[in-house]
Amino acid sequence: MAPPIAVQLYTVRDLLPADFAGTVKRIAQIGYAGVETGGLQGITTQEAARLFADLGLEVPSIHSALPLGEQERPTAELAQALGTRRVVSSTPRDAFGTAEKVRALCDTWNQAQAVAARHGLELHLHNHWWEFTPVGDRNGLDLLLEYLDPKIGIQIDTYWTQTGGYDPAAAVKKAGARAPLLHIKDGPCDKPESPMVAAGQGKVDFPGVMKAAGNHAEWLIVELDSCATDMMGAVEQSFQYLAGQGLGRGRA
Repeated sequence: MAPPIAVQLYTVRDLLPADFAGTVKRIAQIGYAGVETGGLQGITTQEAARLFADLGLEVPSIHSALPLGEQERPTAELAQALGTRRVVSSTPRDAFGTAEKVRALCDTWNQAQAVAARHGLELHLHNHWWEFTPVGDRNGLDLLLEYLDPKIGIQIDTYWTQTGGYDPAAAVKKAGARAPLLHIKDGPCDKPESPMVAAGQGKVDFPGVMKAAGNHAEWLIVELDSCATDMMGAVEQSFQYLAGQGLGRGRA
C-alpha cells in the first residue's frame, strides 16, 4: 500500500497566524492524512492536538531543535502532546567543511539520540543541499550514515538532495530503512533561492524515488519553502499528483 501523505505546516506559515484552524481544516479537506509541525503559531499545543484529532490528521513527526540542554524538556513535551515519537532536526551548513567537522557534528547528534531515547522518541536528520558537498573523496551523506548512531533516521529531502547535485532516488536507496519519512518538494533544482512548484511540476523524479524507497517509506511529507504560484494551490496540486499517481494516499 502507498504511504500516507502529510504536509509540513511550515509550507503554509504565512497563513497560520491569521487563521490556524481554518488553514488546517483546508488541508484536511484536500485529503491529507497528516501534518508535520515546526513551531505552532497563534494556537496552544493542546488546542492544536485537539484540532488535529478532530480532523483525523496524524502527526508523523515534529521539526525541532535537538533535545539537548534547555531544549530537552520542551522538545519531548511537544512531541508527546502531539502524539508523535519522531523528532526531526537539521544541520548547520558549516559543519560539512571537513570530515572532522562532520564527525564532531555526529557526536553531538549521537548524544541527542541518547536523550531522545530516554523519552521514548526517535531522532531524524533532515538534509538540505550542503550535506552533498564533497568532503575529501566522499560526501556528507556517506559520512553521516557512517558516523551517526544507526538508530538515527535520515529524512531525505528529495528536492534539496537534487539541488545538491545528488540523485534523490540513490540517496533514498542508500539510506534504506533509515528513511521512513520523505520530504516532497519540487522545482528547478538549480539553486537554493529558486522558487518551488507543486510536486510533479518540476524536475524531481518522484516515481523513481518511490521505486527506490520500496517498502521503507512510511510517510510522504509535502514541504514547499517558497512557491512560484499560490501556495495553497500548490499544496492541493501536490496532493492530487501524489495520490493520483498512486505514489501516496490520503485519509481513509
